[in-house]
Amino acid sequence: METISSIAKRLNVTNGRIYQIIKEIPADKQPKKDVKGKYNFTKESVEAIESYYNSSSSPKTDNESDLVKQLRADLEDAKAEIKAKNNQIDKFQQLLDQQQQLNLATNRQNEKLLDTPQKTSEDASKDDTDVLEPTGDHYKGEEVKTPKKGLFGWLRR
Repeated sequence: METISSIAKRLNVTNGRIYQIIKEIPADKQPKKDVKGKYNFTKESVEAIESYYNSSSSPKTDNESDLVKQLRADLEDAKAEIKAKNNQIDKFQQLLDQQQQLNLATNRQNEKLLDTPQKTSEDASKDDTDVLEPTGDHYKGEEVKTPKKGLFGWLRR
């Protein structure tokens, strides 16, 4: 006498899968239930369950092999994409290093320019281009001198 558990063990599936197979096989080959609701398996019903499982499991292995092939292809694509991204990261790192070196060189040049002696405001007041003093005989008005207040003198008013 066969039970659901013994058939499931033999087919290496769960009891739930056997119940699913029983529902899917034709009605004339399904096992009959007794008064307590337990299945009474005949030789014909056990063979129907086994043949249904074998016929449905073969395509699954084909589908699984196709799935494995697809997953391997996807994995190879992902590896290639990661390699391309790593190359891009390396190029960006090189560009960043170059930019930092250029910034450093520019900063050094700016420091050199700032360290050279500049004209102070006192030197600027003695500059020949100062227009506060009249030139020669062309000036006929009264001279009004305003003290220099620097570049931002208008803020101090």
